[in-house]
Amino acid sequence: MDMTARPLIEPGPDDIPALAGPLGPGGALMPGDDGFERYLHEPRDRWRGRAACVLRPRTTGEVAGLVAACNARRIGIVPVSGGTGLVAGQIIDKGATPVILSLERMTRIRAVLPEDGALIAEAGVTLSEVQAAAAAAGRLYPLSMASEGACRVGGNLATNAGGVQVLRYGNARDLCLGVEAVMADGSVHHGLKALRKDNTGYDLRHLLIGSEGTLGIITAAVLKLFPAPGEVVTGMLAVPSPAAAVALLHALRDRLGDGVTAFELIGGQGPAFIQRFHPDWHDPLAGKPDWRVLVEITGPADAGLAERAETVLAGLFEEGLAEDGILASSGQQRDAMWWLRETIPEANRKVGAVSSHDISVPLSSIPAFIEEAGRAVAAIDPALTVNCFGHVGDGNLHFNVFPAPGRSRADHDPVRPAVKTAIHETAHRLGGSISAEHGIGRLKRADLAKFGDPAKLAAMRAIKAALDPNGILNPGAVIPD
Repeated sequence: MDMTARPLIEPGPDDIPALAGPLGPGGALMPGDDGFERYLHEPRDRWRGRAACVLRPRTTGEVAGLVAACNARRIGIVPVSGGTGLVAGQIIDKGATPVILSLERMTRIRAVLPEDGALIAEAGVTLSEVQAAAAAAGRLYPLSMASEGACRVGGNLATNAGGVQVLRYGNARDLCLGVEAVMADGSVHHGLKALRKDNTGYDLRHLLIGSEGTLGIITAAVLKLFPAPGEVVTGMLAVPSPAAAVALLHALRDRLGDGVTAFELIGGQGPAFIQRFHPDWHDPLAGKPDWRVLVEITGPADAGLAERAETVLAGLFEEGLAEDGILASSGQQRDAMWWLRETIPEANRKVGAVSSHDISVPLSSIPAFIEEAGRAVAAIDPALTVNCFGHVGDGNLHFNVFPAPGRSRADHDPVRPAVKTAIHETAHRLGGSISAEHGIGRLKRADLAKFGDPAKLAAMRAIKAALDPNGILNPGAVIPD
């Protein structure tokens, strides 16, 4: 698509009142208004965006009207959900100034349908609110991540979010039965059906999920619900190596099947960072091992799951796949174990990463990736520190590189491109992906151009041209120039 033929325009003095007027009080924020600036920043605070205004509709009809008006004027729209994305998908700093379209006021849970195993939520509902609504109905919505109190349904689906239970339940894509979305011309796709089977042509749901707001704006979704687990066993185990962790995962699944719902690998640097900012924190594994796993196993009530898990783990200790460990004996202990895992990103932000990476490789290649990527980073600058953690059950690692002690991330900015390239090349060589769950946004467009399949990229450009011919939806995101 030749985007230079009809470039996007700067919103004029008459455009903003025309867009904001139908939204009523509180429906728009202008530069200088309280709260406006927060929409221009992303969590890692590396980029600052621009916007002519922030539009905050309450209904799908209002979204449709705004999109149609922007399309007619050729004004760019940057959709924002919870703002927790880590690839600058919600930040634009080049080209014509866009409007930001925030879905935060679309907060209705329209229906809870336990008999259909489904729930219908608007795009602005937070993930934790969906989880609570499901629990109130005796069901489980299994998408779970550290940002669940702030991230929202629209963003979860637009980025195909992952999290800690992908091993058993899949990504956000796998947890959605249908979507309602506003297309680039302002038309509304009415796809809110609680159907497991609907073989009626192209599936727009899967096209829109993961498109990061470049093909349409998701306004509501039908989300899958599952039976709530009757018993939960949570444990933290010290393992001798990443290879042992992968072997431990396979052994647990061989013996306990799909009951293994989460399996998180945590390198020793993560707890060390936490200790720096939480000096009173008590590590449940006193030896502070180089590698540990956080495992969670769920099953029905009265099935003797705890006893089975203890027996299986005892055997795996004898096989040398784990060296030390503890099983949570209370909800408080379980929460403390998950607190460790969920606090690692917070500690990372406080330290300040030189370069952060969200890669995936086949499970069999996890040990090789960790070793080879570590060597590559050390060859660039041996003073750099690596904090590796992630969702080993689905091959997704967060391999983040930090400054040497006593130095800042800015001190290492000259080597940042080389670090990112080395890590992405290692993942690609091992048959992996440069983006496992965070998406492409604007941060990884050049990497997608380098590592992406040419036929896939050509198809992506053709789809974008067909569905958004004026290029107004999240301009400059995802698709490489």
